[in-house]
Amino acid sequence: MAIIKKKALVIGAGTGGYPCAIRLGQLGVDAMLVEKDQPGGVCLNWGCIPSKALISATKLGHKAQHASHMGLSFAPPQVDMTKMQGWKAGIVKKLTSGVKGLVKGSGTQYVTGTATFLSPNRVEISYADGKPNDIVEAEHVVIATGSVPISIPGFAIDQVKIRDSTGMLDMDFVPEHMVCIGGGIIGLELGQTFQRLGTKLTVLEGLDRILSVCDADLANVVAKQIVKDGGEIVTKAMAKGYVERDGKLWVSAEVGGQIREFPADVVLVAVGRRPVTKGFGLEATGVEVDPRGFIKVDARQQTNVAQLYAVGDVCGQPMLAHKASHEGEVVAEVIAGHARINDARTIPNVVFTEPEIASAGLGEDEAKQAGYAIEIGKFPFAASGRAMAIDETAGFVKVIIDKADNRLLGIHVVGPEASDLISEGALAIEMGAYAEDIALTVHPHPTLGEAVMEAAKHALGEAIHIGNRRR
Repeated sequence: MAIIKKKALVIGAGTGGYPCAIRLGQLGVDAMLVEKDQPGGVCLNWGCIPSKALISATKLGHKAQHASHMGLSFAPPQVDMTKMQGWKAGIVKKLTSGVKGLVKGSGTQYVTGTATFLSPNRVEISYADGKPNDIVEAEHVVIATGSVPISIPGFAIDQVKIRDSTGMLDMDFVPEHMVCIGGGIIGLELGQTFQRLGTKLTVLEGLDRILSVCDADLANVVAKQIVKDGGEIVTKAMAKGYVERDGKLWVSAEVGGQIREFPADVVLVAVGRRPVTKGFGLEATGVEVDPRGFIKVDARQQTNVAQLYAVGDVCGQPMLAHKASHEGEVVAEVIAGHARINDARTIPNVVFTEPEIASAGLGEDEAKQAGYAIEIGKFPFAASGRAMAIDETAGFVKVIIDKADNRLLGIHVVGPEASDLISEGALAIEMGAYAEDIALTVHPHPTLGEAVMEAAKHALGEAIHIGNRRR
């Protein structure tokens, strides 16, 4: 058993760990990255990238089937799920192999193995190929172990009939009926993916509405689309279990004090994720975790144990890949001796539903609860020439500003390409912009981005292409 000495060790090559490792290499820090599974973590292998590939493919097919009013008619699509999965797998392979190359190219050592803490600065590495274990002694250790789906009683995951998000992404057939337990981001993204292929979707949500992380008026647009496409949303529904009968799964749920049954060929359990803090000796370090199991960190992503840091899902909400990457880069600079803290004003959130939702900054209720007197500007995509031209007019842009000085507090988009439009909003909030900064920025025409400008102007009472009340 060899003793390897490193300035820094990063555990986990997901979207928090690998950017940290790359940045450490760029900064000249002698570092090692250890990953027990595939480079890229959940996001590249079983989450963000494969799900968006399937979403893109199914949206293309669905849109083609609803283009007759544009003078275009197509035969019903022939869906080859095996081929679609192969295309998706090719994208994943290209990206994950690129991650390993980038890490090595930065000068950081990449190791495939399982890490186990022996003490805060001693980690044993075991290798699947039978190579003798090594001990890494590191001055700094970054924990980037991510998260896994939460399971619920009565629905043991078998990745055949009862699936989590990982299992759904590997589906090689289109089910006739799907029950999605959980009306959050992951459930609706995957549920609508198969709904576009013809699956009858039923969403069971325990709260009084879907997408509780988003403003209600944005979530309502998605809810209407699910129903329009033939789906059913049942709120205040608590899933209890299922039975197999007549070739179907029958999911039982308590709704309004009564038990109802819903047919399914596949059940997707998507009720959230939990941090991975067990199984790698974290208890040997003395690192503090909160009641939900998340590792506690400060503005430097540092734990209560000075030489240990944590980034990404394992240290709390929001569980987003770009948040993890930002934290990983912060930690790398801290370890390299730079005066750096995680002081991002906003972490934009994107939901790849149909239509997409994206938000940056405070929501409407959040702003009110924080004590702001607010003005709201809205611009509907139904009034956008570009949205009409691409035949995607559902949704709107909403801008929330501080009534006292017109400073931007939040920007929210539900509609076409919301995921790309939100970067302007995130930049505006990060730089402390005012509504006038967006309103006075000349936006090109005809584009979807004009809706952001018009919404800012609407908050000021100056919008041209929608009625305003005078301020």
